[in-house]
Amino acid sequence: MTRKDSPNAPRRLPTIRTARVGDADRIRTIYNEAVQSTTATFDTEPRSLAEQVSWLKDHDGRHPVLVAELGPTLVGWAALSPWSERQAYNGTAEISVYVDPAWRNRGVGRALLTELLAEGSRCGLHLVLARIAEGNPVSRALHVVMGFSSVGVMHEVGNKFGRYLDVELLELRLAAAPAHR
Repeated sequence: MTRKDSPNAPRRLPTIRTARVGDADRIRTIYNEAVQSTTATFDTEPRSLAEQVSWLKDHDGRHPVLVAELGPTLVGWAALSPWSERQAYNGTAEISVYVDPAWRNRGVGRALLTELLAEGSRCGLHLVLARIAEGNPVSRALHVVMGFSSVGVMHEVGNKFGRYLDVELLELRLAAAPAHR
């Protein structure tokens, strides 16, 4: 990592692009850090590289995975995933955004979320949902500033790090998304 690409360098916007299979290991590294040290995900076991590649390949053009790069460094990723397998939920997706800890609070998550919501709208999605566990005020604030509103709180639905946690469900209707059958 060069000095201009270090977390202490002046703030600049990342380049956002569609994820490739070659990004799977870096996506996995960022995700596994969250698995092991945060409540941003309720996964409790780190993913293997094979699992991450499979997950990445399961995402299609309607459910993209994007990555953020600053110079040669992949510093975050975001994905839209199906909310449910049932056909009636076809216009709804769940959003995920993860940023390398060294690059948080530098605009990476916002850049990823902005582009992913635009991509979801282009793909014809109607509604995007976010599940945010208690203890993640920065993630909640980012989603609210991007237009998400609270649907409600599911109380003590997950157990991580030895305690039950509440999860808030937030939603955003995408503008001009056509009905998708």
